[in-house]
Amino acid sequence: MNIFEISQKIAQRPPFQMIERVLELVPGERATGLKNVSVNEPYFTGHFPGTPIMPGVLIVESCAQLCSLVIEKDEKTLDENLYVLLKIDGFKFVKPVIPGDQLVISVNKTRGGGVIVGFDAVVKVDDAVFAKGSLTFTAIPKASVEQR
Repeated sequence: MNIFEISQKIAQRPPFQMIERVLELVPGERATGLKNVSVNEPYFTGHFPGTPIMPGVLIVESCAQLCSLVIEKDEKTLDENLYVLLKIDGFKFVKPVIPGDQLVISVNKTRGGGVIVGFDAVVKVDDAVFAKGSLTFTAIPKASVEQR
């Protein structure tokens, strides 16, 4: 999947769309995708000036966006519900991600379907693990967000 196909499947858009290419997608099971880290990304101006490091929360967001492609959604789910991040568990940031790195993100569904869905995520750069952890999502009614 290229950037245009991904844009048709996930809710995020640039500059917040983190997944740029999908190498493998098995709906309901797993996916592998890429995030190219560029010095031009706006958060690098302040995190940290002179020594740019990608914020861990954005690494987690990259994983979450890839997970959203794996979660199987029917038309009713798309119209009425929204899957949101419920829990981040045991995430470890082993090495700092810097401009020029290409994140190879792998996510595997570990539980669920329906309202609660869990994943394990591994983020690698040049075949070395840079981050890993677990994410849990839940389905909420879109109306609960839209009518606040």
